[in-house]
Amino acid sequence: MFTMGLTSFEQIAIWAVFAVAWLGLGYAIFLRSQILREDKGSEKMQEVWGAIKDGANAYLQKQLRSILPLIGILTIALFLSVYVVPPTPEALERFEGMDEGLIRFWIGIARAVAFVMGAGFSLMVGQIGMRMAVEGNVRVAAASKKSFGDALRIAYRAGTITGMLTDGLGLLGGTIIFIILGIAAPDALLGFGFGGTLLALFMRVGGGIFTKAADVGADLVGKVEAGIPEDDPRNPAVVADLVGDNVGDCAGMAADIFESYEVTIVSGLILGLALWHITGRLEWIVFPLMVRGIGVLSSIFGTYFVKGGETGRSEDAMKAIFSGFITSAIISVIMFAAAGFFYLNTPAMDKWGGWWRMPAAVAAGVLLAILIDRLTEYFTGTHAAPVNDIKKAADTGPATLILNGVSVGFESSVWSVVVIALTIIASIFIFGGISSDPTANATFILYGVAMTGIGMLTLTGNNVAMDSFGPIADNANGIGEMSWSGKTDKDTKRAQQIMADLDAVGNTTKAITKGVAIGSAVIAAVSLFGSFLVDVSRAQASLGIPVLEQIQALGIRVDIPQVFVGMLLGGALPWLFSSFAIQAVARAASLIVLEVRRQFKLGVLEGKTKPDYAQAVSISTSAAQKELVSLALLGIVTPIVVGLLLDVEALGGFLAGIIVSGQLLAVFLNNSGGAWDNAKKLIEDEPKDPEKNLGKGSERHKAGVVGDTVGDPFKDTAGPALNPMIKVVNLVAVIIAPIVVQFQGAAGATLVIVWVVAIALIGVLAWAVMRSKAPAPNMSASISGVGGDAPKKASSKKKTAKKK
Repeated sequence: MFTMGLTSFEQIAIWAVFAVAWLGLGYAIFLRSQILREDKGSEKMQEVWGAIKDGANAYLQKQLRSILPLIGILTIALFLSVYVVPPTPEALERFEGMDEGLIRFWIGIARAVAFVMGAGFSLMVGQIGMRMAVEGNVRVAAASKKSFGDALRIAYRAGTITGMLTDGLGLLGGTIIFIILGIAAPDALLGFGFGGTLLALFMRVGGGIFTKAADVGADLVGKVEAGIPEDDPRNPAVVADLVGDNVGDCAGMAADIFESYEVTIVSGLILGLALWHITGRLEWIVFPLMVRGIGVLSSIFGTYFVKGGETGRSEDAMKAIFSGFITSAIISVIMFAAAGFFYLNTPAMDKWGGWWRMPAAVAAGVLLAILIDRLTEYFTGTHAAPVNDIKKAADTGPATLILNGVSVGFESSVWSVVVIALTIIASIFIFGGISSDPTANATFILYGVAMTGIGMLTLTGNNVAMDSFGPIADNANGIGEMSWSGKTDKDTKRAQQIMADLDAVGNTTKAITKGVAIGSAVIAAVSLFGSFLVDVSRAQASLGIPVLEQIQALGIRVDIPQVFVGMLLGGALPWLFSSFAIQAVARAASLIVLEVRRQFKLGVLEGKTKPDYAQAVSISTSAAQKELVSLALLGIVTPIVVGLLLDVEALGGFLAGIIVSGQLLAVFLNNSGGAWDNAKKLIEDEPKDPEKNLGKGSERHKAGVVGDTVGDPFKDTAGPALNPMIKVVNLVAVIIAPIVVQFQGAAGATLVIVWVVAIALIGVLAWAVMRSKAPAPNMSASISGVGGDAPKKASSKKKTAKKK
């Protein structure tokens, strides 16, 4: 290990954190063995489960093949990026005595390998987590026949496996990089964070499009047109819908929170290194790693406080899950304070504000997570006023219901911003005034913001368990509905009610976790913005730019026209990204609608023929793969173009714009969609009475389904995908900032090269936009021939064309 002046206690602490990372992975293996021992239910249940499992595995394999070429290109680009700018002082110190060319080579290798490791770990979390969720869902359905408590326990612990993978691999990767590279770690950590974030974006976008295309298509034709129940086995899109829950909410969300976990520690360590230069103290770097280790232990303890009785309802499940979360939070805060007192309570740290500041900032992050948890539950939970108001609006039709949901989403965005703003203000109070130097003081405050982000995701194990609980419960409910269709005995009705209650709780826990992920994205983006400013000032210093101009660079001035232009472009990008994501869902859902109608015309509803589930799975898979690379390129290429054409100050404005706009839009999409979904479930829970317009099949229910259908791509596609997109943009900006500074004000041949690269990248952006707006394969053929043979006709036309 490169010691870089670490004390013996600090070296032991870092190795202890490394061991805790392995402990988290070991606990995931232990829970897996517990889950796999549970009963898988009847043969019919296992048949439905097998179809879901095969569809999910096939989708992930195809997704991996689609993204590998871009991963390969970016790995090479990251390796070569170190040859454009001089090595950092930390790299020169870490590899002291080496030739500068050799230093560049090893830093390039480290950044490229870290990128692949981040992407690989993100992929592992998503894929293994999804497979364990699939293993859990059939066992939850079987357990619902026994007791409410068993079903709750299995669903939550199956989700905890993914949580522990996220904790363990995230902590392992960051610790390994720090142990090997020491003070030069930020060069590689940027690659590690970028790899994890990019994979999360791929999995979020692809999974979100897949799941909502199937869900919207299944609901519109099945519930609204045919009047059949949700998850009716006669609906040809029902298996695609259940597969989508896994590839979107399990694989996508797990990778999403994993990259948030990575990025917060990356920004914390980069800013900690900046403070090391200012103070000469390594505590700023070591303590964040200790906090992450404490978080893993706290999440493990909290798992055992989530339990239910023989019977229960949705409020009991929510109470049990929240009790586990609060238990972990209390344990964490106590351990933060203890670690801070024993490690930071030294005369050397007293000079820099005392031992309490770092634990206080982390505790503020934990409090932020709890506040967002409560805020999101209020706006999307079934027992609070907003969702019940939306339910009441169903009395007057889908238009008023949708308007009510839109207003709920708008209001929830405002309060989320207020909570995040108060957290940043808390960092100003905690870390402000430590130094009289304005630049150093700003760095201290930004470090405090990074520590709140680390604190916010301390309970990642709990957060991911809560999120995975949602699709596990949803799939279990679907498996039960498809397997028990037509059964009316007392045990089956009881099991169906347990599944319906857990499914409703799952909607709320998914919304809560998305709220935490979005909040953490903003905090991480603000921290990365601080890293961007630090990197810009250091790059300018290396070029001999006077100190006054460096300090000016630390304050992005919006009165400069190109900075304001950058801010406008940054604010617009989340809206363009969301537009393309929702368009993709709409196009694919149209194909699903036409396919389901075609099969219904063949007599599926009357039992004349069996539904072809594979066709809907294939349509959703193709639509999702089409958008993967083009939407990712919007986040990767746009900041590079802005930096090259408008200079580094405009790039700073671009980042500020995307953070503010992206946060507001993401919370609106997430919470309005979640509120519509739970309002529909409240209507479905009413006693069925067509004369009084109550319950399933009523006009009020159809209005609820329309609202839920509009909200589906909001809450499960566009909204969640904005989280990794914001961080991809910020990480790309931090990586290219020194390069942009290097070529700022270039002339002659260098200027020509810069313009050629910028124009080429604009061409790539144009291709991405055109690809995103292009219709899905067979779209026009399917729409023009609504009859049963449309897909076949399109296929035969292609074959004829090939022969000609």
